[in-house]
Amino acid sequence: MSSASRKVEIAAEKIATIEDVAREAGVSRQTVSNVINAPSKVREPTRQKVHVAIEALGYSPNAGARRLRTQRTSTIGVRLDAFSGGISGVVLDRFVHALTEHASTRGLRVLLYAARTVDEELRHINDFANGGEVDAIILTGTAPGDPRAARLRERGIPFAAFGRPWGAHELENADHPWVDIDGADGTRAATEHLRDRAGERIAFLGWPADSGTGDDRERGWRETIGPRAGDRSAPRLVSPEGVAEAQVAVRELLQDDPVDGLVCASDALAIGAHLAAVQAGRPDLEIVGFDNTAAAEALGLSSVEQLPEQVASVILEMLMGTEGTRISRPPTTTPAGRLVAPKLIVR
Repeated sequence: MSSASRKVEIAAEKIATIEDVAREAGVSRQTVSNVINAPSKVREPTRQKVHVAIEALGYSPNAGARRLRTQRTSTIGVRLDAFSGGISGVVLDRFVHALTEHASTRGLRVLLYAARTVDEELRHINDFANGGEVDAIILTGTAPGDPRAARLRERGIPFAAFGRPWGAHELENADHPWVDIDGADGTRAATEHLRDRAGERIAFLGWPADSGTGDDRERGWRETIGPRAGDRSAPRLVSPEGVAEAQVAVRELLQDDPVDGLVCASDALAIGAHLAAVQAGRPDLEIVGFDNTAAAEALGLSSVEQLPEQVASVILEMLMGTEGTRISRPPTTTPAGRLVAPKLIVR
């Protein structure tokens, strides 16, 4: 190999630096740094020019050095729920996958941790605070009086929640960002769809009262049906989560009280209702589920799609701003929560 060829090869193997990017883009080193760490400070044409240079040179910011300089880990912690089986356990998986993708585009990593109990998760929070392992945590599976929120505030870790604070007082006085699916909006759309397509006698099949999520989904049906909700022309059926249990509840309804359609709080309940309708000789009974799982799609059942990918995007925006790459410290004013409207999938 000639000396000239060797020099070319060495140049090709050279790892691009921030100075190389600045020279390629015709801007200052500080401008490149701002594009990477604080893009809102840089005008859009300049940002585009720097991104083109980064792509051309294959430049990758030194994450380790950046963490040492900023005293930030660029890491978000999220609890990974244990596998519970069934047909409706895909929403959180989709959320975590989307969160990882969105975080990556902002130069962040997602740290998954397992916790079987609340106490175990509280210990994880203490460990993260003591070790400085994460810049923020995203809570899932929210519940009334959630002790995790209090612990995160106590330890000064920024956080947001996938799930609203349950309870009127907590909802009105929430002191942390939260994003949730608007379940009532979804069942409202489902009820209106069935009423237009099948008739006025639209029943609701939901979980026992006081389940939070279930009550929210029932509310959309009640608001659409009006005063008739719960009477003979629009009955409210109760079933635990499960195909077999829902099948029994709907079988009893169809024996005594024909309805035009049925809105369900989950796809599991909708599948049970569909099986009962087939057994009762009404395979074409209009039924809408909730979650839009693969099982509902395979059976041709309409369902409400939760859009957890949109939730992931909104949560990161709440923590970091529209284009930010740094996580804020805990807010000093009460932040507003946000409901994401789901999408009705008609089949």
